Amino acid sequence: MTNNIKFDLEERTAKFGENIIIFCKNIPENYISKPVISQLIRSSTSIGANYSEADDAESKKDFIHKIGICKKESRETKHWLRMINTVFPDKRLDIKNLWQEAKELNLIFNAIINSSKKNKT
Repeated sequence: MTNNIKFDLEERTAKFGENIIIFCKNIPENYISKPVISQLIRSSTSIGANYSEADDAESKKDFIHKIGICKKESRETKHWLRMINTVFPDKRLDIKNLWQEAKELNLIFNAIINSSKKNKT
């Protein structure tokens, strides 16, 4: 990300959820992939939803809790992407890019939690 591009985590998390949905629309459904796709969509779109809630948190404790959920959901998304990769190894490149974004979001949320806890007092 360059310095002249505004860092907008709400937009980034929403775009990530959209990219997962677009990716999943192109995956063939079968008895194995269907539940994995469903889990992947739920965890990835939950990141943005919980970030939006964190942005309107009622307290610092509430904010940290909701960011913690974002962190957990981004980690869960990495897991489901790994499972999709097992079912459809031919989608490896797309999965790698989505997994990388989930990892970066997880690291960002971890940093926010650590910073918020330091500044809590």
